[in-house]
Amino acid sequence: MSAPISAAMPMHDTQKSLRRSISNTLKGSAGNLVEWYDVYVYSVFATYFESRFFSPEEKNATLYVWAIFAVTFLMRPIGAWFFGRFADRHGRRAALTVSVTLMAICSFGIAVVPTAASIGYGAAIILLLARLLQGFATGGEYGASATYMSEAAMPGRRGLLSSFHYVTLVGGHVLAQLTLFIMLSLLDRQQVSDWGWRVAFGIGGISAIVVFWLRRTMDESLPSAAIEEARSGGARRSGSLRELIVHQWRPLLLCFMITAGGTLAFYTYSVTGPKMIQTLFAGDDVMTGTVLNLIALTILMLLQPVGGWLSDIVGRKSLLVFFGVGSVLYTWYLITALPQQTSAGSAFAILVVGFVILTGYTSINAVVKAELFPTYIRALGVGLGYALANSLFGGTAPMLYQAAKSSGHMTGFILYATAVMFVSLLVYIFFLSNKDENWLDHERALQARHGNKG
Repeated sequence: MSAPISAAMPMHDTQKSLRRSISNTLKGSAGNLVEWYDVYVYSVFATYFESRFFSPEEKNATLYVWAIFAVTFLMRPIGAWFFGRFADRHGRRAALTVSVTLMAICSFGIAVVPTAASIGYGAAIILLLARLLQGFATGGEYGASATYMSEAAMPGRRGLLSSFHYVTLVGGHVLAQLTLFIMLSLLDRQQVSDWGWRVAFGIGGISAIVVFWLRRTMDESLPSAAIEEARSGGARRSGSLRELIVHQWRPLLLCFMITAGGTLAFYTYSVTGPKMIQTLFAGDDVMTGTVLNLIALTILMLLQPVGGWLSDIVGRKSLLVFFGVGSVLYTWYLITALPQQTSAGSAFAILVVGFVILTGYTSINAVVKAELFPTYIRALGVGLGYALANSLFGGTAPMLYQAAKSSGHMTGFILYATAVMFVSLLVYIFFLSNKDENWLDHERALQARHGNKG
């Protein structure tokens, strides 16, 4: 892990430290990119492969596909606990290497699974099991990668460098959309439905092989002394669930509440929003919807470093409050107005405005959560706090939207989403600050004050 910058540090040491931070950020980002591609290739290609896992006579096939998407989030807290404990005791790099390996195996499995026409309900069961394992891996990926990228970033530039956590998270969605765009350019819709989606999942599995090598070569951000102490039986509190719940419950609760409104907005805006556009142009103009989504998600991806850079200047709280106020005011309009658009330009503009608001959360949420916890419990705290909120509010959002749309109760969904975002806004306003000491940059001072030792 790079040493902190100080006024006394020679210029060449500062530049070397920055280069090392950037190198580790890029290596960590590459793995994150591939894992989240594997997550989003499911949502992007869902309308094309649902007929392969459920019979054509099944009227609720679309709802079942999104139910599988939602239920996999139940595995994220388990993955967050397992990999968080592992990362806090054995290092962030080892945990990240294992998680990407598991993700790749599942992607390959989905790519070759027989269809419902061959094995009946067995196809849907295999899809569900593979997605459950991917949910387990993703639960570990978020906490370990958010922790690693926040720790590996230089003080003073943590917001900018750690923002690449969501650059690559959104980038995975962009790559999934790009894959669909290329396929629709070369194939017809029936071919994509017949076998193109298999290629998309296979790409994720193959890419993970490269990432496996990259992650083995990146620096470890957890101090070697902490790893050795954990291996020898010391540091029993490292990665301990009991320690987290009994002594670190306040930052855990804060992490959960910070995430609740943010993750609900993220899946409503960046998953449900593009699906609305895809539906708008689902007829003879399917390519237009794909292009709009691809450009909009690329803009969201490029906005992340801007948000991270701003947070290094004005503070994290300022951006979170911007997001909170914006999401509370804008969600109703986005959900009600976007499906009514007939112009590609107006639909695109509505979605992009939502993405600008969303950036206030996504660009800095990794570092904000990492700053809440001391090193010895950070990966577990960040991962579990995120995974619990993500499972309850994020992963269920597309399914609840689909259910509200089918039953004609969209107002109820909008009120629910806005209420959750409003509660998170209150947390941003009253429980966060811009410039106070935090556990990433002032750990020794806070250890002395609170009596915490890793």
